[in-house]
Formats: sequence, structure tokens, C-alpha cells
Amino acid sequence: MSRAGTQWLPLTRLALQVSLFRGGFRYAAGFEDMKEKISQTLFAYWNGVRGSRIAPKRFEIEPSSIAGILPDTFILERTDAETLRFRLAGTRLCEAFGTEFRGANFVEFFGPEDRSTLNRQFAVIARQGAAGLFVLEAGTACAKIARFEILILPLVHTRDIVDRFLGSMAPDKAHPWLGIEPIAKQRLLSAELIWPDGRPHAMIDNTSRQSPFMPHMRTARIVRSDRRHFRVYDGGLAKTDDDR
Repeated sequence: MSRAGTQWLPLTRLALQVSLFRGGFRYAAGFEDMKEKISQTLFAYWNGVRGSRIAPKRFEIEPSSIAGILPDTFILERTDAETLRFRLAGTRLCEAFGTEFRGANFVEFFGPEDRSTLNRQFAVIARQGAAGLFVLEAGTACAKIARFEILILPLVHTRDIVDRFLGSMAPDKAHPWLGIEPIAKQRLLSAELIWPDGRPHAMIDNTSRQSPFMPHMRTARIVRSDRRHFRVYDGGLAKTDDDR
């Protein structure tokens, strides 16, 4: 995270609330479904830095602007469809779970069904600029239970794609045993997608309407050789009237 000059950004863009149901996903603009102050604070900051883009850049996130919740935040790197590596993890998170998260794969802390859900949700977050809201139940061997609200927000790193995620994890209340008694199991209770603009980002819509090939490529010939096939099209400069 960059450590340049900082300031808090206004929350006025978060006032609108829109709710629709399409394909099993809940479209929303706002953070009314976020129950924890940590989640609301991080979402407000991220959304202000984002502006009208699908996501802010990784190095636009200023640690000092979220200093009060920094111990509860983390950054993930998506290296492939099933790997979400912790790049950074707040001290309060590591203490609560009794482990050093940095370098670990986020999804490996979950069972197969939950991993599948997380991988699908992260794919949508990365492609369409959604915010992911999850509820995690963590328990000890002697049946003590704590629930955590997890917020996942997309970030653009060095390339113009989302391959980083800013996140937070907030317990539902103070649990004196957290950090003392080891967590033996955890599972997802819910998974929800929130759309900051009320719908998938416009950049995605524009991309989906573009032709997959340039006009001269759509008329290309298909050439087959053994078990392979190739698309072949005429190259070179377009002919002018003087060339004809």
C-alpha cells in the first residue's frame, strides 16, 4: 500500500439503494446489508477512491486513510482460478485465528464446497466489479462459535485487470476466547454480491458488445492441418483505388 498524502473521501455516492434479482445475484448500490462498521468503513473508502471505474488501482489505497481498521484488513493476489494468496494481513486477524496468513491461500481454509463457491464469486468480482460480502462461522473444538463478516473489493494492479482484492474481516461481537483458543473449523454461512453502481460495470457491457474480430478477420479462411486448424486472413495494407 502506498504511503503518500491521505484524506478521507465523501460518502455521498453511497446514498442510493437499488435492489433487483437477476440470475441469483442481488444487485445493490449502497452498503445497508453490511452489518459491521469495519465493512462499511472500508467499502466507503474504496468506493470513493474508485470513482466511476471498475476498481481503484492497488497503489491508490492509502493505509493511513483506513488506519483505524487496518489491523482487520488484508490484500489477496489471484494467481490462478483456485489460488488467492495473502499478500498482506492485519495483525488482529492473525491473532484471532492464531496463524500468520501472509503467503497462505485464502480458499484452502475452507472445505471443498465452500472453496467452489468462493472461486465462482471471486471470478465475478474480478470480471464485473462487484463487491463480495460473506459470513464466516468459525468454531473451536469445544463448540465455541464466532461469526465474521468478510468484505472483498476488487483492485487493479500493474495490468488493466483485477488481480488483487482488498478485504476486511470483522467479528460479530467481542469474543474473549479469540486469539487464545485455536479455531478448529470454519464454514461459509452466506455469500452475496453487491454492485456499487447498481449493476455490473459499464466497461463489461461495452466489452461484451464488441465484435470478437476486426471486420477483415471475420471473413478469414479456416485452414486445417492434421488435428489443428488455423484462421487465415489477408494481411498487408488495404488496397486503394490506385492499386486496383
